Amino acid sequence: MPPAVGLVEAGSAGPAPRPPALSPSRAADFRRCPLLYRFRAVDRLPEPPSRAQVRGTLVHAVLERLFTLPAPERTPAAARALLGPCWDELSAGLGDAVTGGPLFTGPGDPELAVWLDSAAGLLDTYFTLEDPAEVPAVAVEERVETSLDGADGVVPLRGIVDRLDESPDGTLRVVDYKTGATPGEGFEGSVLFQLKFYALTVLLTRGRVPDELRLLYLSDGTALTYRPDEDELHRFARLLDAVWSAIRRAAPTGDFRPNRGRACRTCDHRAHCPAWDGVPPPYPGWPGDAAGEAVGA
Repeated sequence: MPPAVGLVEAGSAGPAPRPPALSPSRAADFRRCPLLYRFRAVDRLPEPPSRAQVRGTLVHAVLERLFTLPAPERTPAAARALLGPCWDELSAGLGDAVTGGPLFTGPGDPELAVWLDSAAGLLDTYFTLEDPAEVPAVAVEERVETSLDGADGVVPLRGIVDRLDESPDGTLRVVDYKTGATPGEGFEGSVLFQLKFYALTVLLTRGRVPDELRLLYLSDGTALTYRPDEDELHRFARLLDAVWSAIRRAAPTGDFRPNRGRACRTCDHRAHCPAWDGVPPPYPGWPGDAAGEAVGA
């Protein structure tokens, strides 16, 4: 099951975190608000889970399990049958958030049944977009870690590719599932940024540009397709290099500055943000001594 990214892990206790790397979400955080990047990637401040986030994690987990089945068994009924077991595993990891926390009052909460039914509806919509029995998947929920040779050093990249398909004719396709709404006007750029990131990681790890990237929006049954070219991806790599260089410059002192904007309305960290008269926690330093030395070089 994929991790509940963006839920409780940002501030959870456990082993020392790995040095930060660029993922689509963390790169987008820094471009939108450098201080938000710091809070999530360096301080790892906790963020309360939302029902929408957890539902997305649950649907991804079901689709991951679906592709472990033989192709003829990848049916709508099978997907619905996987929903309960996947939820049991996910809810066990969320603990108090389910048994009396911000999500539901407990397993008997009547809103939980409605919420699970909404997740089942997203799975039903998925089957209107493609037939998984015909999908030539070669990787599902694949964790990708690679790097770029940047102008000032190595740029670490990290992410999770929902699915990689390779047809008998050699066509390579990256597929990403979205459980939120199709982006409206003005937000297409963030989607394209994410798609280019995935395309670049495929180029770096597999030595070829994917022929196609597809976004499947399960909320309304929309499919968006992007066909990258290598020159475009090299330009995008230079953009990521610039983002990482800016992070490296801020890392030794913690000079990650806030950028007040529309996204502040839903930010979990306004109480710590100087732009909203908040006080950030003391800067803990860049995670990992070796990483800190490299960043400060």
